[in-house]
Amino acid sequence: MIDPPNPDTLDELRFEIDRIDAALHFLLMERGKIIHRLIEAKARQGGGSAFRPGREAEMMRRLVSRHKGLLPLDTVEGIWRIIISTFTFVQSNYSVHTDISGGDAAMRDSCRFHFGFTVPYVAHQSAAGVIEAVTASSGDLGVVQAEHHELAGPWWRGLAAPDAPKIIARLPFVERPDHPAGTPIFVIAKPLAEALVRDVVLYDVTFPKGGEDFASACAEHGFEVLGQSQDDAGRSLMVAANGAASALREEIARAGTADAEIAEIGSHAARFDLSSAESVAAQ
Repeated sequence: MIDPPNPDTLDELRFEIDRIDAALHFLLMERGKIIHRLIEAKARQGGGSAFRPGREAEMMRRLVSRHKGLLPLDTVEGIWRIIISTFTFVQSNYSVHTDISGGDAAMRDSCRFHFGFTVPYVAHQSAAGVIEAVTASSGDLGVVQAEHHELAGPWWRGLAAPDAPKIIARLPFVERPDHPAGTPIFVIAKPLAEALVRDVVLYDVTFPKGGEDFASACAEHGFEVLGQSQDDAGRSLMVAANGAASALREEIARAGTADAEIAEIGSHAARFDLSSAESVAAQ
């Protein structure tokens, strides 16, 4: 009869944990050295934005796809978000300006989950204040709620000018039930032409008069109205589309309101819906 192998002792297991912790720390320091080399390489090539929304989205897709085991995905996602955001901060210091007009707690939780505590958090009482702060900064980010509330008004008009800040990301990127920072938010930055990802393109569509027929027809043509607001300038809609503005103009013409003004206000990566991915994997 073969004797069973000796079970691990607590001291042996704790030694293994200490070994892994040290390895993780050394890998983070090694990452820091590479980031330092990256900063030097960018300086030699004339600089460039430290933000790479498309690369971040791809990193998160890989992370979710390979993850398994006891460690909750919430924890893993939070750790990686902090690593990404902090090393971006090391490359080029920035602050996160947040619109808390719809409530402070959820927005603060979301910002801390996605950007950590190293990046300064600056609260504002309106989305317009966030856009002004980002415009005046040398490279800060803005955060506003993606789900429009009427008191906010048509804040997205502030993104319509060609040189105005634009939406560069929608978070959380990994969607799932009971996400610890599940409030949908848009991330705003000065235009990042070389770093944009255009899975979903966002537009401001403003009608001096009318616009109701267009709003009701959007869903039929694959457009999503994310928010709409009426004021003295007319009816403004924030519309998400998977394509160029030409399709929007065609639908506006069908609605008989050709005098509408259309401006691109940003774009972001397609969301990774974990519940959908899990349901597909289970089939």
